[in-house]
Amino acid sequence: MNGITLTLRALHHGEQHLAKELLAAAERHRTEHEVHHVATDLARWSAEHVERITDTADHYDLELNEAPPTSHSGFVSMLREKVAETVGRRPEPGLLLLRDLRELHLAAAENSLHWEMLAQTAQAAKDQRLLSLASACHPQTLRQMRWTNTMIKNLCPQVLSSL
Repeated sequence: MNGITLTLRALHHGEQHLAKELLAAAERHRTEHEVHHVATDLARWSAEHVERITDTADHYDLELNEAPPTSHSGFVSMLREKVAETVGRRPEPGLLLLRDLRELHLAAAENSLHWEMLAQTAQAAKDQRLLSLASACHPQTLRQMRWTNTMIKNLCPQVLSSL
């Protein structure tokens, strides 16, 4: 195993994790429509990244499972939705949302660092396949970070001053 395969494995795991956490946050904050819809869309980006990483990893003799989460279903999803509706706009859900946004931001930032590492390695090795992968996916990861950061900036004063 070399540095490229280690980085691809880290990205694969990180993007799967981010997709799962974005979907969980979307379900947990279903009553916050912007959060629900945008987080669901951003999870699709991470799921697409997982697919692209999996396809690219094959070229480097690295076998990765492609199964990114697609949605939460069943009883857990229904339970989260009912809890979100019941809790409504109390301060505690605001704190939970801030915590979720912070965790999402940190996960996206970790992925961003790995994308940057992959891009730098690809440039040094003149590996167009890796450079193309990083160039396609990293900007979306940066947008995920900007969204979480903007949401935190907008919600933080309101939530923290209402405690």
